Amino acid sequence: MSVLNFNLGVLGHVDSGKTSLVKALSSVASTACFDKNPQSKERGITLDLGFSSFTVDFPQHLVADSAQYGQLQFTLVDCPGHASLIKTIIGGAQIIDMMLLVIDITKGMQTQTAECLVIGEITCDKMLVVLNKIDLIEPEKRKSAVEKMKKKISMTLKNTKFKDCCIVAVSAVAETDPGCNINDLMTTLTQSAFIPKRDSKGSLLFAVDHCFPIKGQGTVLTGTILQGQISVNDTVEIPILKLTRKVKSMQMFHKAVEKAIQGDRLGVCLTQFDAKLLERGILCTPGTLPITFGLLISVEKVVYFKQAIKNKSKFHITLGHETVMAKVHLFQSKVPVIDFELEYSYLEEINEDNKNECNFAVLELEHPVPVNCNGLAIGSKFDTDIHSNTCRIGFKGNILRVYDSQDFFTSELYQLKVFKSKQKEGVVERMASPYEVIGKNLFKKETNIQLFMNLKVTLSTGETGVIEGSFGQSGKVKIRFMESLKEETQAILNSAGSKKKKNPTEEKNEQVRIILSFKRYIYDPHKKMIQN
Repeated sequence: MSVLNFNLGVLGHVDSGKTSLVKALSSVASTACFDKNPQSKERGITLDLGFSSFTVDFPQHLVADSAQYGQLQFTLVDCPGHASLIKTIIGGAQIIDMMLLVIDITKGMQTQTAECLVIGEITCDKMLVVLNKIDLIEPEKRKSAVEKMKKKISMTLKNTKFKDCCIVAVSAVAETDPGCNINDLMTTLTQSAFIPKRDSKGSLLFAVDHCFPIKGQGTVLTGTILQGQISVNDTVEIPILKLTRKVKSMQMFHKAVEKAIQGDRLGVCLTQFDAKLLERGILCTPGTLPITFGLLISVEKVVYFKQAIKNKSKFHITLGHETVMAKVHLFQSKVPVIDFELEYSYLEEINEDNKNECNFAVLELEHPVPVNCNGLAIGSKFDTDIHSNTCRIGFKGNILRVYDSQDFFTSELYQLKVFKSKQKEGVVERMASPYEVIGKNLFKKETNIQLFMNLKVTLSTGETGVIEGSFGQSGKVKIRFMESLKEETQAILNSAGSKKKKNPTEEKNEQVRIILSFKRYIYDPHKKMIQN
């Protein structure tokens, strides 16, 4: 009978006891776990992702759906909690099936607890809350303190997708105390488990989180399979380095395996590869993962992010374990799809008024990165003061299209019909005939009026005409009408002309305005003006 791997992300505020909890649960440790990093030991906090596991008999409530499995392996992804390590947390959260949100019961919800909750809402559909450190509460007060905190947490979660999640109170360090045993947590985890999506089809995507040499063997890359499968002797590519290598051997928590599929956590041994070249990244089937200069994504603003998301502002974009700075170019539509036959309107910013519209963005990356074309993009403001008690995660989005050409703005984006509405106003200087007027103040002296020839204009009195050409050298234009101007309009213009002749400095009481409305596709290299 085979083993089903289930990835459980352990997230929470710094010092909430995540690593101690993982130690208490785990029976098998990987090479990267329990704060083995020397800096982690020195500083007393988790600085990197840690991985360990424990295995239980396959839950009875899942047997009917997957009778081929005999055991369920929980792979625990221990994420750091410090605010400055949020990029690592987001990367770790994108490889999990369910989240374990750890809360120090003596402190309740803290800033990074809330950020972890946001990350969980973005990256997974199921969560379990652990109230840790109940051993710090006197036994006679413990029950009431737990109930009080459970009510607080339930109120916090009521407007999230996790409103019905289980809340379990434990102590990760007081296993001898019957009131602090973690057996209840293990039972709840087993009962909460589900059959995650697993598919061996498609090209390989393997998220690498650690890389290290083993003398006499080669270089081991540990990570999680996001898509497809991998087998010993397969040829794989490290796209960011443009290198291909052969898989020499593989292990899952110290057990040799010949094959692994989506969702599995394993170490892959490659030969003739320098571990110093890669810390985190992606392995893939050769030739399948583009190095990307830009992205087209949907945009959903995080409700806890209180700033406006402004057009052309810069955000840190996390794509798996990669984070890159990018300029955000916004637009929106009435429909939630991208169709290059449709038009989309330019958007100055996403704020409280339009956050629920169908918003999209082109991301202009500061440097190229390999990108999973079916993945998730998360935009954050990591340069926000970590002590400001504010959510730094601004938006999430599904990747709809990747641009692997450095000049994609000019070579590819012209297909995207994002328009900006424009309006110019001028006034009628005089009437040349009932079918022609001379307009001024519509254009500047240096404007190339040839670009505006034959565009329609509307007078404030209701008539519609077209720009026939320039008049003189000062930006004035001739406007022709197919039908004669209305008698009232002619009367106004004649009256204004008479007043001007009598007293050229007299302010005109009545002016006929000229309105020119058009739109321009912002990615059109020819900058054509379009009118409906």
